[in-house]
Amino acid sequence: MSSSSAQARRLSPGAILLIELALALGGFAIGTGEFAIMGLMPNVAADLAISEPQVGHVISAYALGVVVGAPILALLGARLLRRHLLLLLMGCFALGNFASALAPDYLSLMLFRFIAGLPHGAYFGIAMLVAAGMAPPHKRAKAVSRVLAGLTIAILLGNPLATWLGQGLSWRYAFALVGLIALTTVAMVAAFLPLDRDEVRSSPIGELRAFNRAPIWLAMAIGSIGFAGMFCVFAYMAPTLLQVTGVRPGWIPLAMALFGIGCIIGNGVGGWLFDRLRFQAVAWILLWSALILLLMPWAAQSTWRMAPAIVALGTMVALAPALQTHLMDVATGAQTLAAASNHAAFNIANALGPWLGGLAIGAGMGWTVTGYIGAATALLGLALFAWAWQVQRSEAGTAPIEHPAR
Repeated sequence: MSSSSAQARRLSPGAILLIELALALGGFAIGTGEFAIMGLMPNVAADLAISEPQVGHVISAYALGVVVGAPILALLGARLLRRHLLLLLMGCFALGNFASALAPDYLSLMLFRFIAGLPHGAYFGIAMLVAAGMAPPHKRAKAVSRVLAGLTIAILLGNPLATWLGQGLSWRYAFALVGLIALTTVAMVAAFLPLDRDEVRSSPIGELRAFNRAPIWLAMAIGSIGFAGMFCVFAYMAPTLLQVTGVRPGWIPLAMALFGIGCIIGNGVGGWLFDRLRFQAVAWILLWSALILLLMPWAAQSTWRMAPAIVALGTMVALAPALQTHLMDVATGAQTLAAASNHAAFNIANALGPWLGGLAIGAGMGWTVTGYIGAATALLGLALFAWAWQVQRSEAGTAPIEHPAR
């Protein structure tokens, strides 16, 4: 029995709940910080005298920070106890967001968003491992989804609040709010997550060796490409609503809330579906994603169609707990690096989606072209799933061994 499992046996259900709440609050801070700028894209553009596609590059800068920081910080922190590493990562995230709130110009905002993104992936990776270690094997995906619920609740509540605050005062207050939530997370993790000095710490070299396997790389490729479509559409949601659907600016926070409702639904369904179908759940989620993205340009022509379409777009988040738990299954010996790198993969999607959408919009194809680009990335993710499935069958010498749902 691992030390994390042994510690979980010693913790009461109430203590585990408080730990999950503390970890989820960190996800709430990260989710609010990552997505708030999407609802405030017109405000940031007007304040800094730049275009909306340039604000899309700011979004990509944060995502690039996640991609760079996730594997590097996971490896550098491999020798640290998980409690200490979580505190350091969330403290750095708070500083990056306070700096973003004070950014004087476009280039400095790009830099500070990159810095704020550095701890993102490593924090989520370690938090997921802590949560999964406290859960029975057949309920790990649900435990992962409970921590990820902080991210989805941020999209439901944090982002509309940040958008409302940014529209009423300044977009800078949104990032200051995120910094305060991050500091609260530091206090809660310090208070509720006990220090386990018997925790098994990994070797950076050992993790690197175990990490270099096809199933791990393919799982991350699925996240990097298959998930890009959601970000492609969502990054340009505010200008699409204003210029195509024809809503008033006050409708934008409501749209963010609708997206958050979809994310909460998708997060719960993703964990539930993976606990039952295992890796096959990923294929069904990608098929659903492609269908929703194909319908987005049609839905954007009407407020009444766009409202349920935004909820459906949010359900694409189901891919996150499914792929996260799959990586825990295939990344034996490299779980810390793989768990963190999964969030790097999703933020490659966060960079790729807005970048592709910005290129198409800048070429004069219109705001709704993001739906078609997104559907293409979801279908490419499905092709990568088929490749990963064949690799898994080949390594097993037979059909993939699936753990039965209990």
